[in-house]
Amino acid sequence: MESCVRNSGVMETTEPSLTRYFVPMLLLQMIAPSSEHFTVTGLQGPILAPFGGIVELSCQLSPPQNAEHMEIRWFRDRYTQPVYLYNNGKDLHVETISRYVERTELRKEAIREGKVTLRIHNVSVDDHGEYHCFFKDGDFDEEAITDVKVTATSLGIQILVHPPNTKGLLVECSTGGWFPQPQMEWRDSRGEIILPTSISHSQDTHKLFNMKMTLLLKQSSHKNVTCCLRNPVTGQEERTSIVLSEPQEKGSRARSSVCSRVCTKDCLPITGSTVPASDPHFQLDTMWLEDITVILCVLTVFITMIISFIYFKFRGILEYRIQASNISSGTLDKSTVEEEACMATLQNSET
Repeated sequence: MESCVRNSGVMETTEPSLTRYFVPMLLLQMIAPSSEHFTVTGLQGPILAPFGGIVELSCQLSPPQNAEHMEIRWFRDRYTQPVYLYNNGKDLHVETISRYVERTELRKEAIREGKVTLRIHNVSVDDHGEYHCFFKDGDFDEEAITDVKVTATSLGIQILVHPPNTKGLLVECSTGGWFPQPQMEWRDSRGEIILPTSISHSQDTHKLFNMKMTLLLKQSSHKNVTCCLRNPVTGQEERTSIVLSEPQEKGSRARSSVCSRVCTKDCLPITGSTVPASDPHFQLDTMWLEDITVILCVLTVFITMIISFIYFKFRGILEYRIQASNISSGTLDKSTVEEEACMATLQNSET
């Protein structure tokens, strides 16, 4: 009986001691999820942002947990220059980059599950690049990076046909409002690439690209040419084709037909009938060249007459002085000199 009592006593004293250790451990495990380590996941792949439009960037805590008390910071290449800053339930616009203050907002509908969304309005070319989504809870922090690519595709391409000259026919293709810089090329009726004569580009005040490309056609080497542009990010293409016919007689005008279409695949040749089209620039340039030619001819004749008159005038005067000097030396008589001077004057007047 005593042994039994002792054993039971030992058990009674052992159970409370074990409870003292297990209860704090259980409490620590219950408290741990609120401050456990987490990871941040963002949107996969580059996010396309249309110029002048809206783009939304989301990031999520894993495992999901309440982030209302955390610091949430969106920034570009510098941590100290946030695009948007949220901390412990407050939006801190004072520390935000000035150009983003009026154009950004943080969607917090799912912040208790650890998800937030940054919305950027009126997207500009300067918004192109990487964005860091940064979460900080106490001494622990984690971030995810999202790549944003701004895109702009023009819907207008113009083809200008310059007046033909001795070198050939110059065709010029121009367009504007692209970002990033598009791929630009000429193609023939079979879809094969034609090397351009020149390609140039510039950027406007919004940093959008303006493109210009020329092609010199010699002896009607190509009757159907297509100006094709492609956005390297979206793959969207735009093209304009022009069909040129050979002039049938001297002075006849070139005929052309222009067709434009936006496509998402490689530019293909188009078919269609050739229709007459008058180009006002072509007419004005032709008239200008004809007028300049007539004016130059008239000026040439007038200048030639003036030079001839001056030449013969000075020649007569020179001959008169030579003969006068001869008279003074006694080599010729005065009547002969006067007669030759009169003859020279008559010749000059007839000329």
